[in-house]
Amino acid sequence: MKLGVFTVLFSEKTFEEMLDYVKAAGLDSVEIGTGNYPGNSHCPLDELLESEEKRRAYKQAVVDRGLSISAFSCHGNPLSPDKEFAKNSHEIFVKTIQLAELLEVPVVNCFSGTAGDHEGAKYPNWPVAPWPNEFGDVLTWQWEEKLVPYWKEWGAYAEKKNIKIGLELHGGFLVHTPYTLLKLRELTSPAIGANLDPSHLWWQGIDPVAAIKILGKENAIHHFHAKDTYIDQDNVNMYGLTDMQPYGNVQTRAWSFRSVGCGHSVQEWSDMMSALRTFGYDYVVSIEHEDPLMSIEEGFTRAVQNLQTVLIKEQPSTMWWA
Repeated sequence: MKLGVFTVLFSEKTFEEMLDYVKAAGLDSVEIGTGNYPGNSHCPLDELLESEEKRRAYKQAVVDRGLSISAFSCHGNPLSPDKEFAKNSHEIFVKTIQLAELLEVPVVNCFSGTAGDHEGAKYPNWPVAPWPNEFGDVLTWQWEEKLVPYWKEWGAYAEKKNIKIGLELHGGFLVHTPYTLLKLRELTSPAIGANLDPSHLWWQGIDPVAAIKILGKENAIHHFHAKDTYIDQDNVNMYGLTDMQPYGNVQTRAWSFRSVGCGHSVQEWSDMMSALRTFGYDYVVSIEHEDPLMSIEEGFTRAVQNLQTVLIKEQPSTMWWA
């Protein structure tokens, strides 16, 4: 496995400054945002698509530092009832796949999207209960009329270009659990897999090691995010796990994102690394920093230090003892 970072946290640095910083931190890889929610501070998407010379220089800057690009990320909502936002999300997604093919980046990370509850809706609707029955009807309509048709077409597009789609299992989007990921994959394309982020599993009550086993058996883990979550049980008792308070309300929130090792033990992170290796994932572990209690530098450094102690970098030896 290799250690990387989702470089959006270094958006104030230039592309080459960011690469130098990552290299000095001892990392192997970068995950780069191309637009939509992550922004594109390190990837002028249109410029790179239009110029082979600029693409060559861009890739060379990465290679010269002994780094690789693990994925391009363009998280948006191509199913949004806001037609302009959906259009922009989709166009950036398609361009990102095109650039990934040209630069030989194997994975594009994004969200599955969330539709409204009918054709005339103004806002996305994320049903989370089967009753009253209207919620179930909305969910069925979203899958049959929006989610599956979209990913059947664009999963096939990615498949033809030999690009894997890493859908982040994120609450608020229609694909947010191992089950919904595997269901969509079955109904659309094997190009669809997970950008597995344990931070979003923990607050849903899902054990990340178990999720790795479920998805790994299906060869459905395409990328991995390293971000932690702290669950405050006293606040869960008040607000529940679907807490809608702003992320800044750390004292009262039921859960908050944390740097690796600050929400769950390093042993639990070690168990995840072992499960990843056991069930076939031997690619990049990409740090994502969204810790409200730490600066970017401190949170990033803490994650690097903790992951370096548990990452499995070398291939196993032959079983000389057996």
